[in-house]
Amino acid sequence: MQKSNNNEVSPIWKGGEEALSEEKELIRLARMGDVRAFEKLIAGYEKKVYNTVYRFFGNTEDAKDITQEIFIKLFTSLKLFREGSSFSTWLYRIAVNTCIDFSRRKKEDLLPLQEELDDCGMRIGEYENPPEACAEHKELKKAIEGAIQTLPEDQRICLILRDIQGFSYMEISSILNCSQGTIKSRISRGRRALRELLRKKGTFY
Repeated sequence: MQKSNNNEVSPIWKGGEEALSEEKELIRLARMGDVRAFEKLIAGYEKKVYNTVYRFFGNTEDAKDITQEIFIKLFTSLKLFREGSSFSTWLYRIAVNTCIDFSRRKKEDLLPLQEELDDCGMRIGEYENPPEACAEHKELKKAIEGAIQTLPEDQRICLILRDIQGFSYMEISSILNCSQGTIKSRISRGRRALRELLRKKGTFY
């Protein structure tokens, strides 16, 4: 079912109607096998997708391999994309699912929360400023990145999309195909767990 414009994720290209028309034309050409059109289509997304994958896994080798896998999947499945839907939502849904599938294939040991913690209003940083921009020292940045890797994957990806990549709750809801209430709950629990982990490491007091 086609969603209304109010529920669409805004494309990363911020060029108004002209840019949207160009994106639609590039999608049409790419679906016909035009590689150059596909390369131009994804040019505005590559860096942000890579950063999302890197934050999920914490190492450049996996990030490069998985990002490449994401765009291969995107190219081979473009015929399944429904016109009128948000291309960026569809792309990030592929990216998130690929990260989760890869994580499970590697059988990563994720640290589960031992208890449901009370809401303490912890925020990694202002949404306009990702954690690394707020960290005054490399040690703090490294500690935050390491702690994020230990979170359950549902909380981890929500924190990455919200607090690092700056997506809105509505956008994350569309990407992950779940309610905004669920997204807010995962982010709240993830922030509390992250703060607790950093306190145990002596980073926060």
